[in-house]
Amino acid sequence: MRIDLTGRTALVTASTQGIGAAIAAGLAGAGARVGVNGRDAGRVDEAVLRLRAEVPDGDFVSVVADVVSEEGAASVLAAMPDVDVLVNNLGVYRSQDPLDITDADWRRYFEVNVLAAVRLTRGYLPRMLERDWGRVQYIASESAVAIPAEMIHYGTTKTAMLALGRGFAKKAAGTGVTVNSVLAGPTRTAGVEDFVRDLVGRDLPWEEAERIFMRDHRPQSLLRRLIAPEEIANMVVYLASDQASATTGGALRVDGGCVDAVIP
Repeated sequence: MRIDLTGRTALVTASTQGIGAAIAAGLAGAGARVGVNGRDAGRVDEAVLRLRAEVPDGDFVSVVADVVSEEGAASVLAAMPDVDVLVNNLGVYRSQDPLDITDADWRRYFEVNVLAAVRLTRGYLPRMLERDWGRVQYIASESAVAIPAEMIHYGTTKTAMLALGRGFAKKAAGTGVTVNSVLAGPTRTAGVEDFVRDLVGRDLPWEEAERIFMRDHRPQSLLRRLIAPEEIANMVVYLASDQASATTGGALRVDGGCVDAVIP
């Protein structure tokens, strides 16, 4: 399958590292012009340089803004007023005892993980509908359907993202615009490596720490290893393509075969 996104413009939120950066590279590698987003101008510029080294022919644009705020979302829409592919990748997570999660914590998780995506979807979807072509994606998680005991607030927001994908897909029904969610499993990023170390200890060799983490904390995984960011990006690039025109309102799993992640 040859995926060609030449002439398309994409925006990937929180794309200076990890899954977001891998998605940006994948979309650019397929020919799209890609907006690389982050809050810090220096980090965004550094990310763009790394991405250009990784994808020499890639067309990357720095989009510096905190999309969690209304003002930040407005500045993104001003900088990139018209995109064909919107990938809502921004998200925060942390291990926390469920009874210690405060109201402020809950509000922050919904502001970052849910409402930021709602604002950008609300901003970009109308133009996609006018053109009769567009792709909106939400990077959710297998935690949406297999809620971790130590991350109930995170899992709940990811469940909400599945609702966004289904609901906005219904808004776009009968058009050339598709809206989908991608359920990512535990993925090896710098942040997840720290998360694993916090749970299993920092003195173990990485291979042993990963094995213990998957065995004790993510036993539902059939893959039994952390996923590479590029494996998530592959699904996102496909969903952004013309070849995925019949896939909408879906929750596509790249979760390592999560055995108890049953999606209705």
